[in-house]
Amino acid sequence: MNEDIRIHSWPCSYYLDTSKQWVSGRLLLTPVAIKFTADKTGELLVSFHLSSISEIKKETSNLIFSSLTILEKNTKHWFSSLQPSRNVVFNILEHFWREQLLSSQGGGAEAAASQSTKGKELTGLLTGSQKRLEDTAKVLHYQGEQFDNIMKGLNKIEGDMDVADRLLTELESPSWWPFSSKLWKTPLETKPKETATVSDSKNQEGILIRIPVIITHRTDSNVKPGKLTLFTSGLEITDCNSQVIHRFESKDVDDIRVHTPYEISVRQRFIGRPDTSYRLLSAKMPEAIPILEMQFSKKMQFLEDALGFAGASKSPQVDLGTSIWQAATGLLGGVVQPGSPVGDKEGVDNDQVQLQKHEKISQEEAKELRQILKKLKGLALETEAELERQDEALDSITTSVDRATLNIDKQNRRIRKLT
Repeated sequence: MNEDIRIHSWPCSYYLDTSKQWVSGRLLLTPVAIKFTADKTGELLVSFHLSSISEIKKETSNLIFSSLTILEKNTKHWFSSLQPSRNVVFNILEHFWREQLLSSQGGGAEAAASQSTKGKELTGLLTGSQKRLEDTAKVLHYQGEQFDNIMKGLNKIEGDMDVADRLLTELESPSWWPFSSKLWKTPLETKPKETATVSDSKNQEGILIRIPVIITHRTDSNVKPGKLTLFTSGLEITDCNSQVIHRFESKDVDDIRVHTPYEISVRQRFIGRPDTSYRLLSAKMPEAIPILEMQFSKKMQFLEDALGFAGASKSPQVDLGTSIWQAATGLLGGVVQPGSPVGDKEGVDNDQVQLQKHEKISQEEAKELRQILKKLKGLALETEAELERQDEALDSITTSVDRATLNIDKQNRRIRKLT
């Protein structure tokens, strides 16, 4: 399926060695391969895997034309007249080539993958699910801290409203009323204590994920490599030297468009001046998009080429953890003990039934899987409890805001009477 995803394509010319001439067409990059198709005939002239590349260089052909060369095994491919520029194409191709080598550890990873057992595949699947749940828990924990800070602020507002109510009562009282001095002293004694507790919650913020990216700012002619870091409080774009290019706080992000599973754009709108927008391309972007979706669910827009990825990644956070745990528990029971029944037969997929019949895993793998499943169940329960707590906090925040609004309206009417 990855081979069908088109990451980028560029108009260019390819030197066809058999006919000794340049052929115009389009250079296409997918997550695992590079292809070139001729414009006139539509013939696929070049197609090779990224892992088979040994070198990508910028060179000149005939001492005049700037070209890009790709050394694939023992064959050197020449590409020229690249649009929008040679540097743009070089940076993107080199990024995906290096990430492919790092993820697969060269060409030998395919042979190793074919020899891996189903137990290792299942372990890898559950480990990835565990990391997603841990990231979800981090985001929910940060949201819980924000709710706590909101409640502290609302409590302070209610305290200030009580003070204002006392002052208004004194102003409304006759001049001979004997308790004025006591009313004026109480706000000065209570105010410093509450301001001291609000300032120390911003120091800790966790990094959810950091990935290498290719950064485009407004124009396609200015492309450079860098890094995208997702925090619980927002996201940060840095260059290769870890210098901050731009930081978006969560409240600053107006929309995030997912163009493909490998490319997004982040935008902050302004009135009267240009928007701040960055386009980010990365081979690791599929790992970051689910985390972005947890933080900015209402601001995410999946465009046509990414709709399939959106459907695959969208699922409620708690249901994700519990369904993974339930399915994997049933699968593990059937794999270790193929003869025993596995829970409710209606909840087992056909793929799981086939796997239970034909695959077995070792005792060591089964032990490791049980440990991961135990962690997954604990994370799912913690996530569910945190969500319930946040629902209760939202209800109390709503009632506090309504109460504060009524108090403000009452005090406004009292102030009008005094004036």
